[in-house]
Amino acid sequence: MRVVLSLLFMAKKKKKPLEESVLMIQQGDKALLNETIDAYKPFIAKTVSSVCKRYIHETDDEFSIGLIAFNEAIEKFTPERGGSLLSFADVLIKRRVIDYIRKQTRNQHLSMDLTIANHEDDSPGTVIMNELSLESFQKKTEEERRKEEIFHFQKQLQQFELSFSDLLENSPKHADARKNAIQIAKVLVENKELLQLLLEKRRLPIKQLEQMVKVSRKTIERNRKYIIAIALILTSDYIYMKDYLRGVLEA
Repeated sequence: MRVVLSLLFMAKKKKKPLEESVLMIQQGDKALLNETIDAYKPFIAKTVSSVCKRYIHETDDEFSIGLIAFNEAIEKFTPERGGSLLSFADVLIKRRVIDYIRKQTRNQHLSMDLTIANHEDDSPGTVIMNELSLESFQKKTEEERRKEEIFHFQKQLQQFELSFSDLLENSPKHADARKNAIQIAKVLVENKELLQLLLEKRRLPIKQLEQMVKVSRKTIERNRKYIIAIALILTSDYIYMKDYLRGVLEA
């Protein structure tokens, strides 16, 4: 009930778009920062709870991590990223909470290993099992983060009327063609005017790009969907997808 009331309060009090409030906060409005964080505490708690798989109270350490991450999202958010502040904050909060849990687990295992090492009757195999358990946890958290990236990337693609099926069907077949498309996307991202056109119009500024790259208009049009997808990755906080792009360029 408290969460519902808080959400209703948010809806009534919020007279301007959240992103507009963020701009004012970034310009130094501390009072608005406190109001915004207080209003979105239910969102923070819900996001943290989805990672921890249990209800999170405001007294929990994980909630504090989420609070700090939400504040960080406000500080770092720019409209050029595409998407909304809440989608950006969702990714950042989950990432920070996962990092916190990973660190806590690592410390617990280290403490356990030291305790075991001080007991002559304990088997060395116990330490190995603990290390394997930590490794398993790390793999699981990485999988969770990859899934989160894919989910948010899918939502972002939908804003451009694209899907993963479109990318599979329209991705360049040859390595050199993929590298060229990635380079075109980089040119697009590095030009603020072209990037703004992409994000506002939701379509690739082909005519302008043609004048800036050494490929034909036909090539740009053929790889249009792939170039848009790469540009979205480059302008977002996608760690694993950017690793993939580096692998493509280095291959």
